[in-house]
Amino acid sequence: MKLLEGKVALITGATRGIGKSIAEMYAQQGAKVAFTYAGSVDKAKELEATLSSVTQIKGYQSDASDFDAAQTLVDEVMAEFGQIDILVNNAGITRDNLLLRMSKDDWDKVIKVNLDSVFNLTKAVIKPMMKAKSGSIINMTSVVGISGNAGQANYAASKAGVIGFTKSVALETGF
Repeated sequence: MKLLEGKVALITGATRGIGKSIAEMYAQQGAKVAFTYAGSVDKAKELEATLSSVTQIKGYQSDASDFDAAQTLVDEVMAEFGQIDILVNNAGITRDNLLLRMSKDDWDKVIKVNLDSVFNLTKAVIKPMMKAKSGSIINMTSVVGISGNAGQANYAASKAGVIGFTKSVALETGF
């Protein structure tokens, strides 16, 4: 038996990098995979085609940083797959620049994508997971959230926020 047989995973930002690798590994371990992408339609279709012989998979073009879109996404995944056992909050961006040169827009965009999306998706899945008395939420962060990094004040703040958020939600839910 495979490690994730019978599980449904929702992975944000899965058309490249770490998210894509997670989707591939989860599929190999027997999970059904729902994933999000922002704009990479071709990459999403490619991932679906590659993994469809291994598992049930579907990509959703969705903006996890939008609260209502996150709820709609979870509703759609629940309707299609029947459950969500694992949420991987992986979507993230960088807009690196020294604080002296960083625009307010670059600050806001990184916080919105990297931190707000974690809140939005976690908030959307927590009720069905608690009802099922089961679930795993994995929030991708970075050592930069602990140590900081020159030119990454916005990224470091977002990842530090994810760390604190994760600890708080774990205390509240046991997940």
